[in-house]
Amino acid sequence: MPSLVRFLIVVAVLAALAYGAMLSLVFFVAPVPRPMEQAVPAAKLNPPKAGTAAP
Repeated sequence: MPSLVRFLIVVAVLAALAYGAMLSLVFFVAPVPRPMEQAVPAAKLNPPKAGTAAP
């Protein structure tokens, strides 16, 4: 039983550290917005209909 309690305490401490790291990232790191542009081919937007031959 003591080894189970010790294991659960270690897991709880590790989870608390991970939670604290994520929380500190949320509060102290600000995302930098930047423009994003990506070309999409027309064939992807308007695929040929089923049963028609591709040119």
